[in-house]
Order: sequence, then structure tokens, then C-alpha cells
Amino acid sequence: MILKKDNIKLRALEPTDLNFLFQTENNTVFWEVSSTQTPFSKYILSQYIANAHQDIYEAKQLRLIIEHKNISIGMIDLFDFNPQQKRAGIGILILEKFQGKGYAKTALDILISYCFEILHLHQLYANITIDNQASIRLFTTANFKKVGVKKDWIYTKDGYKDELLFQLINKN
Repeated sequence: MILKKDNIKLRALEPTDLNFLFQTENNTVFWEVSSTQTPFSKYILSQYIANAHQDIYEAKQLRLIIEHKNISIGMIDLFDFNPQQKRAGIGILILEKFQGKGYAKTALDILISYCFEILHLHQLYANITIDNQASIRLFTTANFKKVGVKKDWIYTKDGYKDELLFQLINKN
């Protein structure tokens, strides 16, 4: 099974994920990187889940739940999916209590394989704020290369932050 490796599984959204999404999407700690400015209602999130069955070619995005031993520990997204150019962006979120255990690396490896082997993408990219050392290490370890810096890209309560652009080209 391509969406499973070791004790990590990537799976589609289910109606039972509503509370998990509600808590995660409304956690203001994550809003800086997601550009969220207002909370999501359970109704809006339930509609999102109801439409999650759309094919990636139609929706241009895909959100998968990251599970470890049947416990939801995070989410991994493909966004800005462009089938003509054969590329997509990747975003990953692991709940704090599950960070530092290698789960993000395994989930990223699974998604990279899916993107290159099933979707036949040529490249993936990630946007990471300059102060997010854990994500920089994660994507660098997965062979993503830093290819650019977007100066003063993310506005925060403490001022602007640069955002780094990382890219992985499928050589096969």
C-alpha cells in the first residue's frame, strides 16, 4: 500500500475528523503559516469534509490525515496542484505532542512517493518561514533544495519574516 509505511498511514478525510479539524484549524499557533485570520465553524469544516471526495484534478488540492497506530497526529496537504506543469506544493502539520519522533519524515516520504509514482509529478515545493528550523531540516533531509528567498513575505505581530522556497525535482 503506497499510503502506508512503518506505523504511519495517510488517509482521506472522514466525517469523524470534524472535531480534529475544528481544533487544529482554529489553533491560532498555526495561523501564521496558513494565512488564516478568522476561525472556522464546524458547519464550514463539515462542508469541507463533505466535498473532500473531489478528485485532485478537480479540486487542485488534497488533504490527508496522518495517522500513527490509528490516532490522528497531523495533516499533510498538496496544494496549488498543476497537472499541466506537473507540480504541487506541500504543507505538513504534526500536533506538538507528536513532533520530534520522525512521523513527519515518514509522512513526507509517503507523500513524495505518491506524488511521483501515482500522480507522475515532476516537482514538489514547500514554502517555509526562515525561523522554522524543524521544517527546514525535514524538507532538506527529504532532498528538497533551497532555491529562493521571499523577503518580508509573512507579516506577524513581531514584523515581517522571510519565507524560503524549497523544491524537489523528480529525476526519474
